[in-house]
Amino acid sequence: MTDSIMSKAATMEIPINSNGDTGTLAEDDSLEQDLQQVMVSGPNLNETSIVSGGYGGTAEGIISTATIKGPGIHYNAEFNKRIPVTGLGPNMHHSSSSSSMAAEQTTRGVAVEKIETVKKWGLNTYKCTKQMISERFGRGSRTVDLELEAQIEVLRDTKRKYETVLRLARALTNHFYNMVQTQHSLGDTFAELSQKSPELRDEFGYNAETQKLLCKNGETLLGAINFFVSSINTLVNKTMEDTLMTIKMYENARLEFDAYRSDLEELSMGPRDAVAMARIDAAQQQYQVHKEKYERLRSDVIIKLKFLEENKVKVMHKQLLLFHNAISAYFAGNQQQLEQTLKQFNIKLKPPGADKPSWLEDQ
Repeated sequence: MTDSIMSKAATMEIPINSNGDTGTLAEDDSLEQDLQQVMVSGPNLNETSIVSGGYGGTAEGIISTATIKGPGIHYNAEFNKRIPVTGLGPNMHHSSSSSSMAAEQTTRGVAVEKIETVKKWGLNTYKCTKQMISERFGRGSRTVDLELEAQIEVLRDTKRKYETVLRLARALTNHFYNMVQTQHSLGDTFAELSQKSPELRDEFGYNAETQKLLCKNGETLLGAINFFVSSINTLVNKTMEDTLMTIKMYENARLEFDAYRSDLEELSMGPRDAVAMARIDAAQQQYQVHKEKYERLRSDVIIKLKFLEENKVKVMHKQLLLFHNAISAYFAGNQQQLEQTLKQFNIKLKPPGADKPSWLEDQ
């Protein structure tokens, strides 16, 4: 019936008079009655039926419209949705929500942990800075171990002096290396002139042999001095530096210990209500933690200072004996004693040209 009425309305001719008004048709009444019947029997435009199908079966929802205002248009667009999502069962809804909640809780836990870490770091930095300023201006007390601090000061002074020895020994090595290279070049020049000057062949030859012998002994002495420099460098920049790093940690622990000790003393002198007692208990726990850390690092420093002193005496006894014997043998011209000194200290010289790259590396 609807199709016949719509086709009739689509093919109907509407005559227009000379004034532009539509004429009255004989079928107007019947057409109006048919349209009213279609509107009554048709679907309700205020409710849209949505049927969806999926793995979980079909489901139906109704969307009721309320007022939607546009330019010149007023619609009813208040949505009361009853559209279930199809294809997803209740178990899948529960698992996805649980996983998202777990991920959210994990992220939140990491964020809270970072915030707590930053908070503790900031509080600790504030207390230590306050304690350091108080000590510098003479208003705060500090824990003092006179014997240990004297040993630490001796170590720092010893390190400065050994650094001077190391710097001078390196300078001696550089100068002596240049001298040996000069002797080597001079010996080659004398040898070449002995071939080109027959009248001075013997004189040039003697000097060439002397310079080559001095160059050989100089390279042997350089091996001994390089070994001396390497051992001093290890002692100063590794062994002593490691002990000084432990000392630095000990001094930081001492500062933290004094900061929390001062904080506990200030709280103990205040009121004794419930809130204050809770803060005192927390301060007491922090004080105990930093006291144990301070005592542990203090014990580590004492042990390292003891072993460092023993190691320093052992190393320097060997190196000073090597340096003395090698220098004495070289300037005495005793080649045999110089070589014997290197064998005594297990020093192996590199063959000439060992430091140069091979022809494959030059490519």
